[in-house]
Amino acid sequence: MAYYIWKSYKLKFKPWEAFSALSGRKNCFFLDSSLNSVTGRYSFLGFDPCAILKTQDEQPFEKLRKILRDYRINASSGAPPFFGGAVGYFGYDLGFLLEKKLVMKTYSKEKIPDSWFGFYNTVAGIDNLKKELFFICVGFPEKKSSLARALCRDNFRKLENIFSEINPQQNKKEKSRDSCALKSNFTKAAYIAAVKKAKEYISRGDVYQVNLSQHFQARSILSAQQIYRKLRELSPAGFSAYLDTGDFQILSSSPERFLQVCAGKVATRPMKGTRPRGSNTQKDIFYKRQLLNSIKDKAELTMIVDLERNDLGKVCSYDSIKVTQLRNLEKYSTVYQTTAQITGRLHHKKDNLDLLRACFPGGSVTGCPKIRAMEIIEELEPARRAVYTGSLGYLSFSGNMDFNILIRTILKKKNRLYFGVGGGIVADSVPEHEYEETLVKAKAMIKAISG
Repeated sequence: MAYYIWKSYKLKFKPWEAFSALSGRKNCFFLDSSLNSVTGRYSFLGFDPCAILKTQDEQPFEKLRKILRDYRINASSGAPPFFGGAVGYFGYDLGFLLEKKLVMKTYSKEKIPDSWFGFYNTVAGIDNLKKELFFICVGFPEKKSSLARALCRDNFRKLENIFSEINPQQNKKEKSRDSCALKSNFTKAAYIAAVKKAKEYISRGDVYQVNLSQHFQARSILSAQQIYRKLRELSPAGFSAYLDTGDFQILSSSPERFLQVCAGKVATRPMKGTRPRGSNTQKDIFYKRQLLNSIKDKAELTMIVDLERNDLGKVCSYDSIKVTQLRNLEKYSTVYQTTAQITGRLHHKKDNLDLLRACFPGGSVTGCPKIRAMEIIEELEPARRAVYTGSLGYLSFSGNMDFNILIRTILKKKNRLYFGVGGGIVADSVPEHEYEETLVKAKAMIKAISG
C-alpha cells in the first residue's frame, strides 16, 4: 500500500490566489474549473513533478501505462477524483501516428512535443462546491516505506508553508496593456474557398462533416499568467487549464470535456452548434432560439454523437453505451453552444489508455467519418494544429482520468502566441457564416492577448 497524506481545510481565498502562489514554480499546472459548474466541481494545482514524459513521432500510451501501473494507489472512500498522477496534453498531430493511412504534409511553426506529461506526487485541490482546500501528498517514486513517509511529510510541509503566506488583500490585479498585431494563416477569401472545397467533398459523399479552422499568431510582452487571468475572466469555462512545460505554456478556457473516467464509468461531452451572445436580453433570446431551432446545428451534433458512440464501442461494453443528453444548451460569456453526453463502462480487458487511443482526437474537432475528415483537414489547412484541438487533463494514480478538448486555447512560446478557431462544415453550411463563427469564438482570446 502506497503511503499518502490527505488533509482538508476551510477555503479562505479564491482559486486564482492559490494559483498565484504557485505560478512561478517549476512546471506548475492549474486544472481550473473557473465556471464553477456541476461538471467542474474541483480545481487542482501542482508544481515540480517527480518525473516528466514527452514524446515526438511516437505513441506515448505504453510508456504512460507502464509508469501508472508502477504508481497505483487505492485512495480512501470519498477522495477527490484526482489523487496525484500525470498531468499533461496530447497534441492533435499525435492523431496521425495512430492511423497508418494518415500522412502529415503541413509544417509547424510551434515545434513542440506531440505529448508532454508531468507526474505530480503533491497536489493542492479546491472543492468549489464545499468551499474546501485540500492537500494530497503521495510517497511515489520512493519504494521504501520510510523514504516514502519522509517524502510525503516534507512535501506536505512545503504546501502548508506556501499557502499559509497567501494574503488575499495583497493579491491585486496587475495593470498591463499591450498592443499586438494578429495574423491569420487564412485570408477571409481563402477561408471561404476552403469551406467551399470541404462542401464539395461532402457533396461527393467523402464525408458528412469536416471541422475546418483558421489559426492566428501574435507577439506579446504580457506574461502567460497575465493573459490567462484575463482569459478566465472574459471566458470562464468548466474545463479551463494552465500548464507550464518550461519551454512553453498552454492557456485554455475550454468548455468541452473530451473523456472522463471515474470508477470505470466513461463520459464524453461533444459540443457542436454556436451562436454569439446578444448585446441585450432581447438579442440574447433571439440567438438562443435561433440555435435551438437550427436543423443544421442539430444535424451536426447528431453526427458527432454517432461517431463518439462508435468510438466508445471499441473499448466499452457495448450494451452499456447510452446517450444521456442529446442536445443541451450551454451559456458562456460570449457564446451559446449545444452539447450532448454519451456514457459507457470500460470493458474489463480495457483501460484508460486504451480508451484514449480509441477516441483520440475527439470527433467534434475532426468531422465524420474521422479518418477521411482528418485527411481533408490536412489538405485544406495550411499548417499543423499542434496543441489546438488536442486534449489536456490528468491520469490519476487512483485510476480516474479527465481530459478536455483544447479549444479556446492559447499556446505561448516566449513572446509568441498561437491559437486556432474553427467550426463544423456540413452540406448546408454558408461559407461566409462559417467564417464569422470563427471570429465569434476568437473574441475572448483576442481581448485577452490585447491586455
